[in-house]
Amino acid sequence: MRYLNLEQCIIDLEKHGHLIRIHEEVDPNLEMAAIHMKVYEAGGPALLFENVKGSKFRAVSNLFGTIERSKFIFRDTFESTQNVIALRNDPVKALKNPFKYVGTGLAARTALPIKKSSGLPADFQEIQISDLPLIKHWKDDGGAFVTLPQVYSEDPEKPGIMNSNLGMYRVQLSGNEYEMNKEVGIHYQIHRGIGVHQDKANKLGQPLKVSCFIGGPPAHTISAIMPLPEGMSELTFAGLLSGRHFRYSYVDGHCISHDADFVITGEIHPGETKPEGPFGDHLGYYSLIHPFPVMRVHKVYAKQNAIYPFTVVGRPPQEDTSFGELIHELTGGAIKQEIPGVKEVHAVDAAGVHPLLFAIGSERYTPYQQVKQPAELLTIANRILGTGQLSLAKYLFIAAEEKQAISTHHIEDFLAYILERINLHRDIHFQTNTTIDTLDYSGTGLNTGSKVVFAAVGDKIRDLCTEVPDSLKDLRGFDPAKMVMPGIVAIQGPAFKSYAEAQQEINDLSDAIREKGPLSSCPMIILCDDSDFMSETINNFLWATFTRSNPSHDIHGVNSYTQNKHWGCDNVIIDARKKPHQAPPLIPDPTVENNIQRFFAKGGSLSGIQIR
Repeated sequence: MRYLNLEQCIIDLEKHGHLIRIHEEVDPNLEMAAIHMKVYEAGGPALLFENVKGSKFRAVSNLFGTIERSKFIFRDTFESTQNVIALRNDPVKALKNPFKYVGTGLAARTALPIKKSSGLPADFQEIQISDLPLIKHWKDDGGAFVTLPQVYSEDPEKPGIMNSNLGMYRVQLSGNEYEMNKEVGIHYQIHRGIGVHQDKANKLGQPLKVSCFIGGPPAHTISAIMPLPEGMSELTFAGLLSGRHFRYSYVDGHCISHDADFVITGEIHPGETKPEGPFGDHLGYYSLIHPFPVMRVHKVYAKQNAIYPFTVVGRPPQEDTSFGELIHELTGGAIKQEIPGVKEVHAVDAAGVHPLLFAIGSERYTPYQQVKQPAELLTIANRILGTGQLSLAKYLFIAAEEKQAISTHHIEDFLAYILERINLHRDIHFQTNTTIDTLDYSGTGLNTGSKVVFAAVGDKIRDLCTEVPDSLKDLRGFDPAKMVMPGIVAIQGPAFKSYAEAQQEINDLSDAIREKGPLSSCPMIILCDDSDFMSETINNFLWATFTRSNPSHDIHGVNSYTQNKHWGCDNVIIDARKKPHQAPPLIPDPTVENNIQRFFAKGGSLSGIQIR
């Protein structure tokens, strides 16, 4: 199905049982987001909110809530798009199998954007920001946000659509110091595409013209988050995946998508910022208030019968988990082409994506050594941590490809495989005083933290404990230990007060363990606030451990030492307690949770959905 617009997609999903209409009035202040999360958690359908309080426009969410529904939406263009991306990554494929790829030329014909000469489309009307569904997602959010924007900008030095960037940077519509209908905030990092454009505009002393598209064919939303091969425009990808050219024109110098449901146009002037946030984000915490570029709103447009798409982000898994799966399937082996020697890279969703990476790579540098050790793996690790969004990672666990089949997507098995083989004296490598994700508050400042690589190669050198070892029982000053998974034990300690006190507490813990003798079967110990929570599920462990720790400050060890600038230990201790400087976690509002039960009760639009 090649959708001309968002409404066609909604009608198609409803026809095939993938969408439910919510007829009752719904409050965009917390209620819509809470309903979305309940339905997503239940594996439910897409939702069309037909009666949004305070707005004449309808809204839709959970379009991409499952990988199955996402692939259904793109069922007619998915394979041809995969093939075009594969050829961009590896053109030799076409030579090896020309009949398989014969259709890619036809698919690529839809890729080039088409400029229309008509200016503003006839079915567009001018509106105000205040006319939109102003959806506030979490109680302490700074205001209403656009969560599925397609933010468009052009290179000031080389203007034109083929030198443009289309990215998904959150847009704050209300709250804080923004003047309603005249200003919005745009949150992005300076190394991202729009940041490069703004830097050039700043140096030229001119404002950067920006257009924010909302809605349109679902392919346009996906194109804004795609990590594309070098030289492939997001808008050509939008044409490929939608099976239809991206259509645009210019009005007052601003690019207008003829397919979008809404378009917000404006300018970012050099040096102009305003406080943006807080915002409940994909790590499961609030991103806090920081100065980000403010866009002076020029004009806002809506097409006739426009529909406002949104999603809700929070502690994973959420709808953006399905985005990640879809992107992985579309891009296939792109990372293998970009980084020689890489076999797999998996950004672990349960840990918030950016904090934790698993990888498998080749190890060919020392094939004849009697004792294998990571060599090529470390070269590959540095390449991974210097590539695109992967550079935001804090923890990288990387294993060598061996005869034994392993997969980074089998979380417990992969971690156990690493822990069985890693030499803790040799195979832990830190990068300190470096950059991390803007949204990660575990570091020493905004964008500032550290990274660590755990590398493993060769045969198993230890058996992992499957129950709490005696050496970790009845430790003075610490609550009872709990098993997380083979080789990993959680120990509950006192609340974190300062790094000075934490160091003494870690020393006491290490001394207590050391007194009880060697503990080779438990290579990783997690110091935490709540060992029951940490050990309850593997997802709790992944989330709490890797979002609440900064490797350089929070990794310690039993019998740790530094030799020639290299750090090693007998047992790794990760301090995953909440720190005073970290952002607060996202907690659903109990009053809102109670209020939305009416939609799921008998007679409600969502009565057929079983929720917890």
